[in-house]
Amino acid sequence: MPKNDGPSALLVVDVQNDFCTGGALAVPDGEGVVPVVNRLMDRFERVILTQDWHPSEHLSFASAHGDTRPFDTVSMPYGPQTAWPDHCVAGSSGAAFHRDLRTEKAQAVIRKGWRREIDSYSAFFENDRKTPTGLAGLLRELQVARVVLCGLATDFCVAYSALDARRLGLEATVVLDGCRAIDLEGSLAAATAEMGQNGVNLVQSADL
Repeated sequence: MPKNDGPSALLVVDVQNDFCTGGALAVPDGEGVVPVVNRLMDRFERVILTQDWHPSEHLSFASAHGDTRPFDTVSMPYGPQTAWPDHCVAGSSGAAFHRDLRTEKAQAVIRKGWRREIDSYSAFFENDRKTPTGLAGLLRELQVARVVLCGLATDFCVAYSALDARRLGLEATVVLDGCRAIDLEGSLAAATAEMGQNGVNLVQSADL
């Protein structure tokens, strides 16, 4: 891909301390995406970061549901919801971007999950599948037709974002070596299959 990438944007999903080693919801080798992501940033004129940004009593947290344990499923008005350990609380060190991520390359940061009553995996919509984050409007203003995604985690926020990009009519490419997965009860295989079935390009960074 040439440096002057035309109507494309790099979407870097949730490369935050709580999703890296030692974090509250650590993705195995989560920080391993950082060198790949940093290299990818040099290939794009448009770089957008996303950031989980939860209030301290977010209803996706297991701690908000009595005896519920992390990774149990709870019922929310919009449907089943995985109950997560408390993570990425707004303003906390866990919510901060990994220290080695080149945040100065980004033109915008999309914060998601800041409404207490609803979680947000996708960079485009919250988990009710209709409340927008504002990213779609930003991409329209920038005349972006193609998004290239990387970050954490492959099987949740990256996959949901890629699928929503396709739903909105954008070309979507996921750079697999720039992602890491939680793989909760087969979630990685399921997400990979769904992305492939919906026209998401799955590549390695060397293929770009």
